[in-house]
Amino acid sequence: MKLTEEQLLQNWNDLMSVIDKTFEGERKDKLTEMYNYFRDRMMFAPASGFEHLHNCFIGGYVDHVLRVMKCAEQNYMLWKEMGSDCSGYTMEELMFVALNHDLGKVGDLENNYYEPCTSEWHRKNQGRLYDSNKSIGHHMPVPHRSIFLLNHFGITMSQVEMIGILTHDGLYDDGNKPYFMNWADEKSLKTNLPLIMHHADHMASRIEYERWKSHKPVVNVQPKPKKKSWSNPSTAPKVSTSNQSAQDMFKNLFGDDKW
Repeated sequence: MKLTEEQLLQNWNDLMSVIDKTFEGERKDKLTEMYNYFRDRMMFAPASGFEHLHNCFIGGYVDHVLRVMKCAEQNYMLWKEMGSDCSGYTMEELMFVALNHDLGKVGDLENNYYEPCTSEWHRKNQGRLYDSNKSIGHHMPVPHRSIFLLNHFGITMSQVEMIGILTHDGLYDDGNKPYFMNWADEKSLKTNLPLIMHHADHMASRIEYERWKSHKPVVNVQPKPKKKSWSNPSTAPKVSTSNQSAQDMFKNLFGDDKW
């Protein structure tokens, strides 16, 4: 799969529009600062290392995050319509978790999380297109790195948001069992945000797998524009293509004729 230059830029604009319309005040400013810091990496990052997993292609990370945010909103509305108690957290908290659930996949402050796999055997026989970057100093699970990066940029979060990020993989991660498999009422989850978030991530990942399996073209997610929405292309902040590092990466991907 391959995103065009226009799709890469549009997805990035949509992501920055999410931050602009969903958050307010100092937290919005610090999220904007952090995402701009990682822009030249994040815009091109894949969402996984194996082609049969979700969005294992250049730009797959941002595409996945946008889809998870849309799925989270839709799942929230479904749970509410079916009579679920969605009190105890706000829509902003749910969107914060969806936006940052896989943030750790951007890597650390200097290094990409993924690097291209150089083994032709693994690429051909396992579909492993990317390897974990061995230049990253301290190993930690992706959700833990997400929390670290948010903390490094001074972005505060509630306990509900922290638990949502840590547990978004559900029971695919054994470390989440104390949250999801606790039979004492006083130790059970206090809100359904982690469940809605996990369902949203699982749903988006499955849709992305089906798209890969059927060889369908990549289509940008286009949520309905609304106040504090995460998509409004007419007012989305524009990415400057004058940035030299971004230009160099585009040239490597698409050739000099694009510029």
